[in-house]
Amino acid sequence: MSTDVFTQEIIKDALVAVGYEMFDAMIRTSMSPIIYETTDFAVGVTDARGNLLAQGNGVAAFLATLDTAAQSTLLHYPKAGDVLPGDVIITNIPYEGGGTHLSDVVILVPVFHERRLIAWTVNKAHWTEVGGAQAGSVSTNASEIFQEGLQFPFIKLYEQGRLNEALVAVIRANVRLPESTIGDMHAGVAAARVGARRVSELVDKYGVDNVVAAMEGLLDYGERMTREELTRLPAGVYEAEDVVETDGVGGGPFKIKVKVTISAEKISVDYTGTCGPAKGPINCSYTGLVTGVRCVFKAITNPEIPANGGCFRLLEIICPKGTLISAQAPAPVSLYYEPLITAM
Repeated sequence: MSTDVFTQEIIKDALVAVGYEMFDAMIRTSMSPIIYETTDFAVGVTDARGNLLAQGNGVAAFLATLDTAAQSTLLHYPKAGDVLPGDVIITNIPYEGGGTHLSDVVILVPVFHERRLIAWTVNKAHWTEVGGAQAGSVSTNASEIFQEGLQFPFIKLYEQGRLNEALVAVIRANVRLPESTIGDMHAGVAAARVGARRVSELVDKYGVDNVVAAMEGLLDYGERMTREELTRLPAGVYEAEDVVETDGVGGGPFKIKVKVTISAEKISVDYTGTCGPAKGPINCSYTGLVTGVRCVFKAITNPEIPANGGCFRLLEIICPKGTLISAQAPAPVSLYYEPLITAM
């Protein structure tokens, strides 16, 4: 197989296009208006290690949730053979990779070539219902995560092509809108499988080594173009503080503190000094924080460069565990986006 630069560029562009096709598949097959009209979801492709290659966005604020979901999946299934062709993983745990709040459910499909894992296709979408104390599974007064809905801790929804009927039955019995919820689940699987099929077709056409090399080239391209943008930013140290006034259950105000250091080599964002978690559901997980910071980072560098993991090699995010914006279990997180907006 040829490894010339033109072939590599064709493959890289095709990988980016996979994200757009997955996006269209999700729109066409979902059953909830929050997905097919509001487009509260994101889809994309990572390499075998979970590095983001391409993303099709409805919600820009999911910019750190696809790759980190794949990376956490690898931690849950670390051994060869733990994940096999035909498997589909589901998760919505807020405190691990891919997590925001329980309504945002991640579905991951591993892509294999002759038993070699070469990529992941990922879909993250807001389900209208995942159970919990409040209709719609978003609470303004929850005091712990267990009031906010079902948790899917990196479970196999499909195992070697066989649907986990017991898990589907549990979901159906615990949500108020079972038909749309189960429909959105299958839509997420369909979108991820479309992406997996397209990646496999690229391998069949150009060879696995060429495709893997193009993945690395795409990441390097993202880093190279972003590094050029950093040289145009005013170097220095910038500090700010703000507050979230209340958590909905009587607590507050809650301070968020940040120090941003800009150089030609990287941008460092340090949230040391931010207050601890709230009793109410305005806590944000670390993954949620990362996605917010990535959005700002992308906006001030070059938003026209396709988002991939290479772009974010030049971004450092520091935040101690257990703050308002790096919440740990069982802190409630339904309204995670409130402190996230402040932190951005």
